[in-house]
Amino acid sequence: MNAGYRSGCPINLTLEMLGDRWSLIVIRDIMFGNKRHYRELLTNSVEKIASNILADRLKRLVETGLLSRRDDPSHKQKAIYSLTEPSIQLVPLLAQMGAWGRRHTPASRSLSIRAQLLEEGGPPLWEAFMAELRALHLDAPAPARSVLAELQAAYLAVLAQEEAEVS
Repeated sequence: MNAGYRSGCPINLTLEMLGDRWSLIVIRDIMFGNKRHYRELLTNSVEKIASNILADRLKRLVETGLLSRRDDPSHKQKAIYSLTEPSIQLVPLLAQMGAWGRRHTPASRSLSIRAQLLEEGGPPLWEAFMAELRALHLDAPAPARSVLAELQAAYLAVLAQEEAEVS
């Protein structure tokens, strides 16, 4: 068994690597929101993550190899966070979590639309999304299709529909 881990169970090891709920929330915000800077992640957090928790999770995710960090050439004190290949490969897991959450929790319609599209699109959509994430974060060639744009457009359309229903 590996030193420092509770067991060699792959589920346990995955949970130990991801840490806690905030780690997946940070990965989600970088993955689906394309938020790449600390300030964006902090001010645009739907869950209102505390600044000290965000700083700790970013540091931990970089240390575990789920994110990379580089200096922002436009500002000496800023950093740009990017997904790594292991975190990009979390797309199917996050898609399944979103699908489960849509069925078993009181999830909002606007915050569920991306999960719905990922569930309906299945593995072909996940692969297309992962290819796009590799282009955005790992400098791979850009695919013709932008799944990120499709997911964002669907979210904005549902949000506008919800706002119209309230008015």
